[in-house]
Amino acid sequence: MLDEDAFVSALDGVVEHSPWVAREAYRSAPFADVLELHDALEAAMRAAPAERQVELVCAHPELSAGGELTAESAREQAGAGLDRGGEAQRALNAAYRERFGFPLVVCVREHTPDSILAWGRERLERTREQELETALGEIAKIARLRLEAKHISREL
Repeated sequence: MLDEDAFVSALDGVVEHSPWVAREAYRSAPFADVLELHDALEAAMRAAPAERQVELVCAHPELSAGGELTAESAREQAGAGLDRGGEAQRALNAAYRERFGFPLVVCVREHTPDSILAWGRERLERTREQELETALGEIAKIARLRLEAKHISREL
């Protein structure tokens, strides 16, 4: 089994700019499989105080905004066709951030640009608490897909 620092390093990029999630999940090691590891990551996110959860959501980039993206985010946004940007997406991002105080987080691999816009507009009608919960769920989906892509070994 890896030590804590090696574990956190191995999971770099799984949860956007938030190594604390891996550090918290490490406390549940060892893991029988990647699903159990994912569950520990999600549990760490959900057990965090609300302020820390908001920080986690804020660590994610605006959709279609360009700028400095992690390699993982750039690949995912390009795969969903978001690398070409668009005024509608930028307007949605601005309205969403103004309403909730954090970026719209979507597991873009499950969507098209049009479905992201439609779902994002629907989400503008929710409460901040509902949106924080939804964002955490989307981050958990993103983490699961990123774990699968990393082909994490059983030594974790």
